[in-house]
Parts: sequence; structure tokens; C-alpha cells
Amino acid sequence: MDLHLAGKRVLITGGSKGIGRATAEVLADEGCDIILVARDQATLDEAAAGIRARRQVNVRTIAADLSSDAAVRKVAAEAGEIDILVNNAGAIPPGDLLSVDDDTWRKAWDLKVFGYISLCRVVYGAMKARGNGVIINVIGAAGEAFPTGYIAGAAGNASLMAFTRALGKGAPKDGLRVVAINPGPVETERLVMLQRTNAQAQFGDPERWRELTAGMPFGRPASPAEIGNAVAFLASDRSGYTTGTVLTINGGG
Repeated sequence: MDLHLAGKRVLITGGSKGIGRATAEVLADEGCDIILVARDQATLDEAAAGIRARRQVNVRTIAADLSSDAAVRKVAAEAGEIDILVNNAGAIPPGDLLSVDDDTWRKAWDLKVFGYISLCRVVYGAMKARGNGVIINVIGAAGEAFPTGYIAGAAGNASLMAFTRALGKGAPKDGLRVVAINPGPVETERLVMLQRTNAQAQFGDPERWRELTAGMPFGRPASPAEIGNAVAFLASDRSGYTTGTVLTINGGG
């Protein structure tokens, strides 16, 4: 299916690995020009080289910590005019109410919650002036599952879900769309690292980590590309009547 995305300019935060990189690869395959944002320049360079090797598209990188409004505005200015924004940066640490202190909670929200909101604010204004554009927030299924042991993430993700729905509800009058994806477990480097640690503790062998995912739907976590494919469809005019919606991709779990 032709998604009519060729030539679109896409800004992807957290774009150097995991879901962000997979999304960049999918969109590059559709003919999009890509701007990757992440903290580490070396990781960004490696990701950009990999994407250029698979498709002849323009790939730029911007190294930045999006936990401050000043950095967000600098990235937006350097990126210039974009057609699609994919917010994907930030990982909120686990813990219950008594184990996550205020400083940890605030730093995590500065990057993921307020980072998403701040970048949306800047980019939405520019898109509104042109009368077209799509924003996709990759959030996380904890925002609807409410795990007590991931309370900062559950609350932050739920906030971003409400933010997406509220912003997306009014977006059509500006010619825009705003949607979100809530992934469940995804086979990223971080998930594999955590499962290897758990397998070492439980079995004494980190290589048995896949046994810990066997109880998931379909016997596995999602692949990053499965999330990237959903981002591409939602970003396309094939999904042109979709806004203010949060798509959960967790295998029905």
C-alpha cells in the first residue's frame, strides 16, 4: 500500500535506537526525509548511517537533551519546517510511590511529559500556520494499565494520553491531526537488558531470558518495527480521519 509519504519531512525524538530508530527506518522506506534527535551523537551517527544504507533519503541528526524548554526550541529551530513529528524520547524509571523520590520523578517528567508537551507546542504552532501536519506521541500502555510499581510512568503516560486527546480534538479546525500509540512490551535493547538480568537472577543464565517472555501474547514482545509500521500508517493520509485517538498495541494483553 502506498502511504503517500514520499518527500515528507519527519522529526523523530529518541530516534537513535529502539522504537524511534525502527520508526525512522519504516518512514525512510516510504521515502521520507528524516531528522533524528537523541542525546548521544555517536549513537545518532550510527543510526543515520544505517538508515542511509537502506534508502537514499536525507537523514539529519540533532544531539539534544529535550528536558528543557530552551533545548526544545533550539531543536525545533534547527529542524526547520517538518510535516510529521514523532515524540518518542524518554523512559520513566520504575518504582512505587515511596521509592521514587521527587527529584527522580521531576527529571523523568521533564523529559518525557513536559518534553512532549513543549515540542508539541512549538511544532503545532508552525504546522497551524501552514494548515497541515501530523503529530504522533509514542506513550506507553502503563497509562491505561496503572501498575503500582511503575507509578511515575503510569501517571505520566496517562497525562500524555489526555493531552493527546485534548489537542487532537481541536486539531481538525487547524488542518492538523494529533494521535498517540501506547505500546506494550517491545523488544528493545532496554527490555532485553532487563530480561537478561531477570533471567540471571531466576535461572542463573541470562541467555534464558526469552523464557520470561513466553507468557506474553503470541509468546513474545512486539518488535520495534511493528510499532514503526503503525506510526507510518497513522502519519499517512490513509488514516486521514484519525485524530485525538490513542492506539494501544499490546497483543491484547
